[in-house]
Amino acid sequence: MNSDVEIAGDPLAVPHLLPAPADHPSTVAGFAGLVRTLAADRARWAPLVRFDPTVRWYHRLRTGPGYEVWLLSWLPGQGSGTHDHGPSSGVFAVLEGELTERARGARRTLRAGTTQVFAPGYVHEVVNDGLTPAVSVHVYFPGLTEMPMHCSVPFTTGRETGAEALAT
Repeated sequence: MNSDVEIAGDPLAVPHLLPAPADHPSTVAGFAGLVRTLAADRARWAPLVRFDPTVRWYHRLRTGPGYEVWLLSWLPGQGSGTHDHGPSSGVFAVLEGELTERARGARRTLRAGTTQVFAPGYVHEVVNDGLTPAVSVHVYFPGLTEMPMHCSVPFTTGRETGAEALAT
């Protein structure tokens, strides 16, 4: 042995000394990052997408310790109904198309690339109000065990008056 490198090995090759990367996210930011990574990997999710004219289509993409990832497709007019996610928190992103989220009396348009985060007890409805199909990815932590439906009050745009608001 003639040098420290020969004795200790290459000091730049020390993966055994570094902390192991996390196999699974453990924070909201980590789950949001997972959603962004999945969204960017179109080659992985696009071949799985199906559109069903009778029901909203979904496919479980992945599970991890205490979480699950779902891919959903939405034809025009399809929606989730007003619901919450029980004890689960979540992150979802629109991958293609456009969805409308209705929550707390407000309407929000979610275009491709938009990410939404929610906590347990968050009540909302997601609908494809557009003219083209949409695709989204959803992460739930802990995994989705319940999805209580809520009584839905007609949502108005604020432009209706009297009888028009009641007719919507």
